[in-house]
Amino acid sequence: MPTGIAGVDEAGRGALAGPVHAAAVILRPGRTIAGLNDSKKLSAKRRSELAVQIQQEALCWAVASASPVEIDQINILQASLLAMRRAVEQLQSAPVSCLIDGNQLPQLSMPASAVVGGDALHPQIMAASILAKVARDTELLALHAQFPCYGFAQHKGYPTGAHLQALRAYGPCEIHRKSYAPVAQSVLQFAP
Repeated sequence: MPTGIAGVDEAGRGALAGPVHAAAVILRPGRTIAGLNDSKKLSAKRRSELAVQIQQEALCWAVASASPVEIDQINILQASLLAMRRAVEQLQSAPVSCLIDGNQLPQLSMPASAVVGGDALHPQIMAASILAKVARDTELLALHAQFPCYGFAQHKGYPTGAHLQALRAYGPCEIHRKSYAPVAQSVLQFAP
């Protein structure tokens, strides 16, 4: 039986490397989690603390992703929507409806509304924003151990000066998004 409204958000659209993550969260009715906010407005430490609290106190939650290969095959918008759909489908309880951060909707089996700036408006989207960001950052820290020369632990795959310099020096690795211009240019540079 469907229960509650799920908030859905993604993290990692603008990165040059790694998957795009999405989370879906249904909060318990009448229970407030203090300090919820858009994940971009919180420190990494506070996001991690809130992620634990969300996982403990939410009615249900799920995190899913779309891989760099999927991003290159279907584009980042479609991969973000795919990750969102996967997150909603993995919820233990089906939501009555979903509030999706942004102006596009994934294909879902229940009603959904797109909310531009929703991660600053709706607590369930804020919670999803936090879980998606923490999951993605955690994965990029693990990938840093595999590919230390790129500095993923510092920039989490985003196009910082240090990341672009590493791309120029070493070329892309298997987790880079080959369809993104800075990565595609370094592929050409290192082509045999």
